[in-house]
Amino acid sequence: MTTDVPASATREEPIDYDMLAALDAGERPGRAGGFSASMSHLYRAMLRVKHSPAQIIDVTLFPLIMLLMFTFLFGGALSDGDTGAYLQFFLPGVLVNTVLMITMYVGMGLSSDAEKGVFDRFRSLPMWRPSAIIGPLLADAFRYTMASIMMLTFGLILGYRAEGGVVGVVLAVLVLIVFAFCLSWLWTLVGLVMRSEKAVTAVSMMVLMPLTFASNVYVNPATMPGWLEAFVSVNPISHVVTVVRGLTSGAGVTTGQLGLVLAEAAALLLLFGPLTMRKYRTMN
Repeated sequence: MTTDVPASATREEPIDYDMLAALDAGERPGRAGGFSASMSHLYRAMLRVKHSPAQIIDVTLFPLIMLLMFTFLFGGALSDGDTGAYLQFFLPGVLVNTVLMITMYVGMGLSSDAEKGVFDRFRSLPMWRPSAIIGPLLADAFRYTMASIMMLTFGLILGYRAEGGVVGVVLAVLVLIVFAFCLSWLWTLVGLVMRSEKAVTAVSMMVLMPLTFASNVYVNPATMPGWLEAFVSVNPISHVVTVVRGLTSGAGVTTGQLGLVLAEAAALLLLFGPLTMRKYRTMN
């Protein structure tokens, strides 16, 4: 029994030397450096925000509603009927609360990438590996800035006055962004470990909510029971609020207060930064 072989199967395809010459022309692009790779991942993270505007609305609209409710519903009771005075006290605190809540979004994004296998593709590319983590963290700094501008603008409309002036406000926002950036490394680690957006949200809320409520964000700690006041005094969020409140109000901050916040931020970075990168390298 013989099998007819198509003529096309035995005929050799002609070599396209022009195509080979075009493919050989020029040098191969080099490996992406740390800066360019990080910027590419930053751009990718910003595109995610562009196509999911709810990520911005969720962390700005809700705090604005809280600002209105606490100022005009509870502010009178908390400040002897003077809602204006409570606004001066409350706005720096809710500003800190808003920005720190945004930090969990980087962990949610990374957990989504890990769950979908995107990181496996990233690790196979010839690029600086930490850029897949650092890029989204830098993109979050943009969210922190936008949320701060919105909160301060809305506060000014309601009657808030930053006696510290432009310099005080800018310094306060910079300190807040630095602390939030360092705190974000905790949620990157949680995102890589959990690999589920819902789990990251649950864990981050379980940590952030008690810390923000048991702080000096909403009320003066002097009105609290002694045991709770003692906890508030060592709560890192209280330390950040004290610095932000002092800079924006013009009351100023001591070197010790500012140094404590920066030391806590550095501790977060030094602890969770290496743990995050180790987890990222050993993911399977």
